[in-house]
Amino acid sequence: MPARQPLPPHLHGAAFGVNDTDWHGLSRKRLRARDVDAPFRGVRSVGIDTATLHGRCLAYEPLLGANQLFCGVTAARLLGMPLPLGVLDATDLHVGTLDGAQPPRRRGVIGRRLPTATREATSPGGFSVTAPADTWCQLAATLTREQLTAVADYLISGERLAGTTRGAALCAPDELRAALERHGRRTGAAQLRWALRAARRGVDSAPETLLRLLLVAEHFTEPSIGFPVPVEGGLILHPDLAWPELRIAIEYEGDLHRSSARRYRSDIRRYEMLAAAGWRVIRVTADDLAAERDAFIARVHRILADRLVELGR
Repeated sequence: MPARQPLPPHLHGAAFGVNDTDWHGLSRKRLRARDVDAPFRGVRSVGIDTATLHGRCLAYEPLLGANQLFCGVTAARLLGMPLPLGVLDATDLHVGTLDGAQPPRRRGVIGRRLPTATREATSPGGFSVTAPADTWCQLAATLTREQLTAVADYLISGERLAGTTRGAALCAPDELRAALERHGRRTGAAQLRWALRAARRGVDSAPETLLRLLLVAEHFTEPSIGFPVPVEGGLILHPDLAWPELRIAIEYEGDLHRSSARRYRSDIRRYEMLAAAGWRVIRVTADDLAAERDAFIARVHRILADRLVELGR
């Protein structure tokens, strides 16, 4: 049996159209070999892990037309937006078309026709995507208004770097408003308007947003975000949320707080410094926002009542 023709080096880690023979230089028979994958009809790839979102997008790129780009959930994930686990687990790619063109129809792809005024952007991985604000609007067909608020908080806050320093935000509140105007009366417009009113800058995570919204929904005063608290040693701490007038800090503890020994020790020291400065700390977990929600709300009521007594109010 003759030896299999080696694949040209430039094909490794690449996806290409079957008919793009001038580029890949492979025969029809060679394209059907086991070391060449067929992620989509009319596309072949070599060494691309299509179990990852980046890999699936890379494999689909040869099929993107001049007026097509990734949108919706796919664009949101490529842009790093916080999404619930059920949405993150989906494998279908969302691809949109501009200028009234027909959306793509193929297995593993959800096509949609985008408004003509939709803005475009480039994701950190180099993919063509709908702009962050337009992507946020598209998520209204999938997310709740609280989840949309968490995404909006992420977009307008920028990543925390150190202390009060933050990186550049992906978009400004005015861009969200403009995108909402372009969205018009399409699916989820009411939820988007609610989320835009509830969005706040300076938020570090989606659970913090959901915690803030829960407290407001339960008729507590809206807590401050990242309120500066002077502590010993001249340090300034910034609790996730706070009621400064009662000197109550509210800290959300995700899995990292439990799994990282370094973070665990840092948290203990942080809580000790807040306590020494006269602050009471309410520690919150994922269960408090879901399965143990009622018990959590009752606990907050008790803590606030005790605090008022302590302060003589």
